[in-house]
Amino acid sequence: MKLLVTGANGFIGKSLIHALKERNIHVVGATRQLLSSKTEGLFSVPDFAAKDVWSGFLKDCDVIIHLAARAHKTNEKPDDSLEEYMEANVKGTLNLAEEAIRAGVKRFVYVSSIGVHGENTFSEPLTESSPISPKSNYTKSKWLAEQGLIQLCSNSCIELVILRPPLVFGPENPGNMLKLINLVNICIPLPLKSIKNSRSLIYLGNLIDALILCAIHPRASNQTYLVSDGEDISTTQLLRKIAKLLNKRSILFPFPLFIMRFLTKLIKKSNTLDKLTQSLVIDSSKIRQDLDWKPPFTIDQGLKETADWYLKSLENPRP
Repeated sequence: MKLLVTGANGFIGKSLIHALKERNIHVVGATRQLLSSKTEGLFSVPDFAAKDVWSGFLKDCDVIIHLAARAHKTNEKPDDSLEEYMEANVKGTLNLAEEAIRAGVKRFVYVSSIGVHGENTFSEPLTESSPISPKSNYTKSKWLAEQGLIQLCSNSCIELVILRPPLVFGPENPGNMLKLINLVNICIPLPLKSIKNSRSLIYLGNLIDALILCAIHPRASNQTYLVSDGEDISTTQLLRKIAKLLNKRSILFPFPLFIMRFLTKLIKKSNTLDKLTQSLVIDSSKIRQDLDWKPPFTIDQGLKETADWYLKSLENPRP
């Protein structure tokens, strides 16, 4: 088997390629920009949407795992251009799929986002059949890419697998999880003690395991899966676990949520507060039943690996 991974230099991509090589799977990686011209097994495709750019790299390729995307902005503004997301996340994805079909690739695994279902849950966990309600330009582009892929692949011999993960955490994680870890590490008091939400996460090692299974398992063909660690956690629990692993005090105090909402609205940080206080719960039973998948790591194991990496990064900061 020959497998192509896009977004090979990214947070998920680097670990995925390493895991595939450990399983003796022939893997090549595509990235928009090479960190080194001597990086073995990686090649550069500056514009994923350019025509005929993939033909030389898809020869004898069996499976594509498509991770590359214009990343979600933590402080995305409503007027951020949807066109930029469309170019990278829709046009680039469909262009790759079209060339994959012409090259005879057997399976296309697309990493979407749980955000296509919205940003929070109330009484019921999300399932694959939950209503579609993307809120940001990033998640809108992910949903449009899904729809384009389904249309393309349904008229060809290529198999499509769509995975919708929640927040991914692990060593070298960027974004919101790293910000939380930083806040805990410097012992910033946080007004979140009375928050009683519940959120699904996925540890990087669990996502990698699920991705590889989706690439090779016969029953994954033409399926869409929600995937998570299966151990939902509140924001206060998460902060306390991180603090314990960093050997820090968890300084949490109660504060009225309606006042926090008013204050964060004034400074245009409502979205950040929602991610800390609202629930987002996933039912990942479909992938567990269909593919007999069980996350190889617990959330505590994943957090420990993440905290260990973070502490080492403080000791040996990158130049």
